[in-house]
Amino acid sequence: MSAPAMTTARDGGAPSAAIRLRTRRRPHHETAPRRRARGSVLLTLLTSLVLLYSLVPLAWLLINATKSQESLFTSFGLWFGGDFSLIDNIVATLTYDGGIFGRWLANTVLYVVLGAGGATFLAVLGGYALAKFDFPGKRAVFAIVIGAVAVPGTALAVPTFLMFSAIGLTNTPWAVIIPSLISPFGLYLMWVFTLEAIPTDLLEAARIDGSGELRTFFRISLPLLGPGIVTVTLFTMVATWNNYFLPLIMIKNPDWYPLTLGLDAWNAQAATAGGEAVFNLVITGSMLSILPLIAVFLLLQRYWQSGLAAGSVKE
Repeated sequence: MSAPAMTTARDGGAPSAAIRLRTRRRPHHETAPRRRARGSVLLTLLTSLVLLYSLVPLAWLLINATKSQESLFTSFGLWFGGDFSLIDNIVATLTYDGGIFGRWLANTVLYVVLGAGGATFLAVLGGYALAKFDFPGKRAVFAIVIGAVAVPGTALAVPTFLMFSAIGLTNTPWAVIIPSLISPFGLYLMWVFTLEAIPTDLLEAARIDGSGELRTFFRISLPLLGPGIVTVTLFTMVATWNNYFLPLIMIKNPDWYPLTLGLDAWNAQAATAGGEAVFNLVITGSMLSILPLIAVFLLLQRYWQSGLAAGSVKE
């Protein structure tokens, strides 16, 4: 603020002009950085909390996978015990109960390859058709897809079980694979992505040149849909890999258990009469079960990042 300016008469009389107070306004560009700095600090704190919330359970899992059964109850959860039993735990996990862990891992891979892979393929075909073709009932299909996204999977578990029980498919791998083929969210995601990723003029030019619909799809459209396909694959793979409730009500034979049910069965042994507590194997098995997911995310990260950045540059 500048000093007040006063003008008086030279003969010492009353002021010859009114007193004016002049204040200098702070330019907007001087206050904006401070606001951005405060917002950045708050955003950094919130992001740090979310990161901490996500990494602490993972750190707990990795640390406790190195402990023996006794050290789990005699040491601090977020620090290593006196012994380092990671290798022994891995060997015991892979060989316990006749090596059933390997069977559960193979079952999970089977459900992911057929279930998540099939769901991705159907989502790509359906999303492409809905985005680039006009047909009667398209609005109805859109409403059904949006409604299916809003319905939780647990609400459909009991009707699905009754239907599969009537046709004799319960307690078989098909009871897990067939429901996994339907991914309303994947279909909607591919629908939206196809609208932006594939110009209609490009398809018209291919048709004018005599290219058939199948050839146009596999030779022209499919390469452009790569980032969207990777994104849907990751979502469906994680959903199928971590699926617990559907196999729980569909499968009773331990030989067809996925990893989620198998590890839960090991964890429940301690509560049964004469059951053996194998908490160290449950923790080590959980650690081993997330390693394939981490590897897939790291391998497909560049495709996923390119998909997220698509459309960010204005042409």
